[in-house]
Amino acid sequence: MNKIVVKFGGSNLKTREDIQKIVATIKMYDRPLVIVVSAFYGITNYLSEGIRTVQNDDKHIREMISYVKTMKAETIEENISDQNAKEEAYRLISKRLDQVERFLLGIHYIGDIPNFIQDKILSYGEKLSSLLLSIILKYNGIDAMEFLPEDMGLYTDGEFRNATIDFERSEALVREALKEDRVYVVPGFYGISEEGKVTLLGRGGSDYSAAGIARCIHAESLDIWKDVNGFMSADPKMVKKPVRVSKLSYTEAAELSYFGAKILHPRTVEPLEDMEIPVRIFNIDARERTLKPLSLISRRGETGKMPAKSVSCSDDFAILRISGAGVGLKPGILARVTSCLDSKSINIKSVVTAQTAINLYLESADLRRAGQLIKELNMKTITHVTEIDDMAIVALVGAGIPHEPGTADRMLKALAQKKIQTRIVSIGASDVASYVVVKRDDRKQAVRAIHKEFFEGDES
Repeated sequence: MNKIVVKFGGSNLKTREDIQKIVATIKMYDRPLVIVVSAFYGITNYLSEGIRTVQNDDKHIREMISYVKTMKAETIEENISDQNAKEEAYRLISKRLDQVERFLLGIHYIGDIPNFIQDKILSYGEKLSSLLLSIILKYNGIDAMEFLPEDMGLYTDGEFRNATIDFERSEALVREALKEDRVYVVPGFYGISEEGKVTLLGRGGSDYSAAGIARCIHAESLDIWKDVNGFMSADPKMVKKPVRVSKLSYTEAAELSYFGAKILHPRTVEPLEDMEIPVRIFNIDARERTLKPLSLISRRGETGKMPAKSVSCSDDFAILRISGAGVGLKPGILARVTSCLDSKSINIKSVVTAQTAINLYLESADLRRAGQLIKELNMKTITHVTEIDDMAIVALVGAGIPHEPGTADRMLKALAQKKIQTRIVSIGASDVASYVVVKRDDRKQAVRAIHKEFFEGDES
């Protein structure tokens, strides 16, 4: 019988009640599992901010370690009553925090933050979670064992901050490491390079690492426990009557995540699709917690009378407009621009060209740096570089959406009725998504308008 990989995120790791919910959930399975955990809520951000501070202030190191130790002590006190078990938990947590302290001191002494040290320190958010959860599970009578990615051989391509798992090298090693019939607790978010250095799998990458492990061990399923009711037809914070999406395809889930849905990391389905390992989404806060998924992601998904599944939006989006006579037609300009940004690890989400302009869609955080890099190319053909950062992207996702007659007309009509100006429209770039670009302040109203048109009318 193949194992199930079970992922618990930071939103499930806040309070004593959350820990007890996780323990109860694991007991529900009553079978060997591989559990992948994120850092406790807020810890990764705290470590990231602290790294920058300790570079110039060594006093902050003790403050950081003391703060994290106090947090973990509270969790130990609330979940373990036996004194001997408590003392052992304190000893193990202190030992791991001593490692963090040494790396922070190293940053202060050299006055620099090397990529490999930064990735190493940030991985400890997850390492502290996996250690603490394995201790608490054992205390609750579950045969649990912590297993670190560096010990099981979860290798990556070696890129710091945003690595990709090397499945050709990792698969047999991970499957052999996790072969025993017991509960393994694994920290998510990172793997190791060929040289043995920790490399992070991108922001929110614990979902991706859980999916990678699921692929390596040929898991029966990847079960992801959230604090929401799975995928919905829109963000419940934006629309009044969202509909739960009970079944969707790998591609639909990937596109929804890419366009801003916060349920999964966009790369989660990537390792699973060709092996047809399903992803099952659960709500740990559900009134009646069961192992019946709220959303099921598989190859087929589900096609109803209307292919639309959900409206998603993201404001982590900006446009870099490169203008000049003929820039969209002259050979080599686009290649040189994209090569320049790629060399600095700036991801280009999409490109739209015209005769006199090239529009690059980027993440907001990269806009300023990208603009400066293009200016430094000093290309005579480029006359202006314009940074546009008040945009949002709103996508309608569902199998066949771009090929459904009238879809684009309905989207644009719904927006026009609310007097929402569309800056860019894209139909057909994906087989399952069509999107528009609007002003950031209009994004919520745009989501509501499109949702009403496709999900709240006669055809819903």
